[in-house]
Amino acid sequence: MATTKIAIACQGGGTHTAFTAGVFKHLFENHIYDRYRIVGLTGTSGGAVCATLMLYGLLKAAKGGSEPPYQPLIDFWYANTPQSPEEAMFGMTTDVLLRVAESGKVPILPSNPYRTAPALEVMSHMFPRREFLDFRALLEAYIDFDELRALIDEESPRLLLGAANILTGEFKAFDSWVPGEISVDAVLASAAVPNVFTAVHVGDGVYWDGLFSQNPPVVQLLRTETEKRPDELWIIRVNPVTSDEEPQTAAAIADRRNELGGNMSLNQELRFIEVVNQWIEKDYFRPEIQKNWKPIKIRVLEMSDQLSDSLDYSTKLSRDRHLVEQLVRDGEAQAAKFLKGLPQLKRKRTTAVA
Repeated sequence: MATTKIAIACQGGGTHTAFTAGVFKHLFENHIYDRYRIVGLTGTSGGAVCATLMLYGLLKAAKGGSEPPYQPLIDFWYANTPQSPEEAMFGMTTDVLLRVAESGKVPILPSNPYRTAPALEVMSHMFPRREFLDFRALLEAYIDFDELRALIDEESPRLLLGAANILTGEFKAFDSWVPGEISVDAVLASAAVPNVFTAVHVGDGVYWDGLFSQNPPVVQLLRTETEKRPDELWIIRVNPVTSDEEPQTAAAIADRRNELGGNMSLNQELRFIEVVNQWIEKDYFRPEIQKNWKPIKIRVLEMSDQLSDSLDYSTKLSRDRHLVEQLVRDGEAQAAKFLKGLPQLKRKRTTAVA
């Protein structure tokens, strides 16, 4: 029986999070759940989409479903790409406009989703697939949220989805431990990029993309009973931490600013966990508290440098199928390297071969 408890945290980054889908595909093709007990899945923006789809697939598989647990996630990302000439033309035109806007060579008014949303709603009826321009419809095509809520029980991995309440300025983590909190609106709230989508109303809150808050939420995973607290935290990072050169063009500045914004909150939360780890190792807590805590191992899984260097802010909004395929393949390749670096898997594989 698996004894090491893990939580997998999925950083947001638009289309770049198709990389995360490739990571999950390889991890679960290699039956990671046989070796580790998954106690948490967290995500923000595109990472929230990935975490929710992964939990849905896992819970359906646990109930005897015939498809691999990662299949809904992979199917979703390919369904998000153009499937017809009309969709391909729309995608290509959007990509060109994004490139022009980023170049800074042509003055372009800032986009206002409150103006464009009605037009997109009308246009969605003109395409063969409504879900191509209707993100809610796309999500609901691959996640039955009523079924998901029914499948969640006290033994399920905890799901946390990061968002930002734009009225109160507070961080929000939609939590599967709170009855009814995981919904299509919660996922949409986490993925509501301000210049692309209108804010999402959930209860009394009004939410934007969680990239403005926790990307993704991780500290909440510590606030739980000992038996459900992870021993290891695996971070699937899609935003590069470092840059090889100073950005000096409008596009490069926007791209680096977006990367830094996507990393700051996560870095702060990871530093907090590292400080708590140090306190535990130095026996700073009272004995009755110390006995229930042990350091959490943080492991990070990132894109290859080659792929990361070829991406920018505009590709986060691209729906090009070739790009999605590249991201999924790189996710699989980096997950394979990651697994080889895990001591438990090395030992088990050696024994199996012998």
